[in-house]
Amino acid sequence: MGMALVGIGPGSVPHLLSLNDLRSEVDLRWAVTRRPDVVQMGPFQGSLQPSSDFQAMLNDSAVQAVIIATPAATHLEMAQACFAHGKHVLLEKPLDVSLARAKAIVEMAQQHQRQLGVVLQHRFRPGVERLQALLDTQGLGTVQAASVSIPWWRPQSYYDQAGRGTVARDGGGVLITQAIHGLDVFRSLVGVRRVVAAQASRTRVHRMETEDHVQALLELGQGAPGRLMATTAHYPGGTERIEVIGQLGTAVLEGGHLRVDFISGQASIEVKAEGGTGGGANIMDFPHDWHRALISDFVASIHSRRPSRTHGAEALQTHQLIDDLLARAGQVVDI
Repeated sequence: MGMALVGIGPGSVPHLLSLNDLRSEVDLRWAVTRRPDVVQMGPFQGSLQPSSDFQAMLNDSAVQAVIIATPAATHLEMAQACFAHGKHVLLEKPLDVSLARAKAIVEMAQQHQRQLGVVLQHRFRPGVERLQALLDTQGLGTVQAASVSIPWWRPQSYYDQAGRGTVARDGGGVLITQAIHGLDVFRSLVGVRRVVAAQASRTRVHRMETEDHVQALLELGQGAPGRLMATTAHYPGGTERIEVIGQLGTAVLEGGHLRVDFISGQASIEVKAEGGTGGGANIMDFPHDWHRALISDFVASIHSRRPSRTHGAEALQTHQLIDDLLARAGQVVDI
């Protein structure tokens, strides 16, 4: 499949690693960036030279799909151009900076009958997949309670970069930029009916426009209580943790590591994972395996004409949850 990658910043590294691994499935024909003279293709071992000619890429009929890995505020216009030229689109998270713009992208994909995927790669962790299968088959019985904790860290130097942590460039703070991965996994596992109570804060750890700490009480999909905490002020950064209490046992998903213990005494389930999660100052400290699986699934969805596992409408539900959390919290409180 002919493919293009638009945006060759630090966040493109797992994409380049994955596309290099998938060269039997994907022909990366274009790497588009504003500064092709200074960009390095790094882990991609092909002879492809970066280009700044976005329009020429659009006009290349051999390109069937485009990965857009640029800041969120650029997604709507870029996706619109790709759909208009008959391209399928895989967007870096989030869909865009606002729910309205996110909805517009999903609607465009439907109108043009093109596939739209979103880079929510945590769903492809083996531990997440195993827990999802267990819950789907009622292996834990009815969910009684669940919680998600995302104790991440970003230094002030991260937010000193132009536009970081602003509504205009990123769409918000910790929820939409960092915690979106954990929130998406949590929502896919246990569902969220409504936000019961929430507080969004700006700690004294950071100087920034938006929130860096959020806590909330939730009503989950089966009516059980839920709890959320997400922050980038937890030095030096910890591993996100999801706990699910069911009628038949308890599951703990810490990073990619899963352990399930059953009340009946049957053998525990354990799925081990290696590598970091990007929760500390080194934001790229994680393996690219999940990106590779996500891209492979996206390519397969185009071939088989089915929605990808992280299709636009799915990502839109997670964006809606983020909006609901901030709406329930009201004004961001300075601590």
